[in-house]
Amino acid sequence: MLPRKHVLAALALTLFGTAAQAADEVVVYSSRIDELIKPVFDAYTKETGVKIKFITDKEAPLMQRIKAEGKNATADLLLTVDAGNLWQAEQMGILQPIKSDIIDKNIPAQYRASSHDWTGLSLRARTIAYSTDRVKPEELSTYEALADKNWEGRLCLRTAKKVYNQSLTATLIETHGEQKTEEIIKGWVNNLSTDVFSDDTALLQAINAGQCDVGIVNTYYYGRLHKENPKLAVKLFWPNQADRGVHVNLSGIGLTKYAPHPEAAKKLVEWMTGEHAQKIFAGVNQEFPANPAVAPSEEVAAWGTFKADTIPVEVAGKRQAEAIRLMDRAGWN
Repeated sequence: MLPRKHVLAALALTLFGTAAQAADEVVVYSSRIDELIKPVFDAYTKETGVKIKFITDKEAPLMQRIKAEGKNATADLLLTVDAGNLWQAEQMGILQPIKSDIIDKNIPAQYRASSHDWTGLSLRARTIAYSTDRVKPEELSTYEALADKNWEGRLCLRTAKKVYNQSLTATLIETHGEQKTEEIIKGWVNNLSTDVFSDDTALLQAINAGQCDVGIVNTYYYGRLHKENPKLAVKLFWPNQADRGVHVNLSGIGLTKYAPHPEAAKKLVEWMTGEHAQKIFAGVNQEFPANPAVAPSEEVAAWGTFKADTIPVEVAGKRQAEAIRLMDRAGWN
C-alpha cells in the first residue's frame, strides 16, 4: 500500500492531467448552422491543437439549456446572431465578462457589450433591397422615407417576430424617440403590398418576381441568393448616408458564467477576432468582418461601401421590449 503522501501526489498528478486534457478542448453552443462555423473551428484546431466541440440549435433553447445547467455547465461559449439575443443572454445572467486587451483592440466598442459579456465577430447590414426593373436608386434615400405615400402598395417586410426587425426598430427609437418611430412603422405597414414574410430570402424572391418593389433585408441573404441566381433583378441600397448611416447588427460570442475552460475559451475568442479567423468567418457567412482592419471578401466588397450607424449595437437589446410593444401597436405582425 502506498504511503499517504504518495497517494496524494498521484491524485494531484491525475487531477492535473485531467485539467490539462480538458484545457485542450472548448465547447461552444451555437445558433449558427454547422457549415458556417466549422471552417473557423477547424482552422483553430489545426493551428493550436485545441479541439472545438459545438452543439447547434436555436438561440432560445441554447440559452435555456445554459441556464438549466448552471454550475454543471457543459458549454464554455455561446455563439449567436443579433445583439438583441446576446443582450437577452446577458440579462439572464448566463454570461460572464471577458476582459481582454486583444479583443478590445480588434473590435470597436460599439460592437461589444459595455459589460464585456460578449463581443461581435462579424457584421451584417440590414438595408434596403430594390427591384432594378421598377425602381431607380435615386428614388431611395432613408429607412424613414419608405413610409412615404409614393411607396404605397410597393413595400415588402419580414415578420416583426424576427429579432432582426426588432433590433432595427429599437435603434429607430433610440434615434427618433417612440412617437416618431411609431409614425414611421405605421407608414411602413400602410405601404405593404402583401402579408409579411417569414424570412428575408422569400422577401427578396418576391421583389424579383414583382410582388413588391422594395424591402428591408440582411445583406448576407442577398449574397446567398445572388450567388444562386446571378441574374437576380434586385440590388442593395445603402440608406441614411446623409445622416446617421446604415443599421448594422452582428454575430457575436459570449463566455458562459460557469465555463469549464474559461482561459481556453478566452484564447479562442481572442483568435476569432484576429485577421485570419475574421477572413474565414466573415467570408463563409458573406458578412463584414467586425475587425475594421480586415477587408471583406471580394463578393461582399462588390456590394459597395457605406457609412454605418454608430449607435452601440447593445441598444438593440436595451430597447427590445419597447420595440416589440411599438411594432404591435403599429400593426406590424
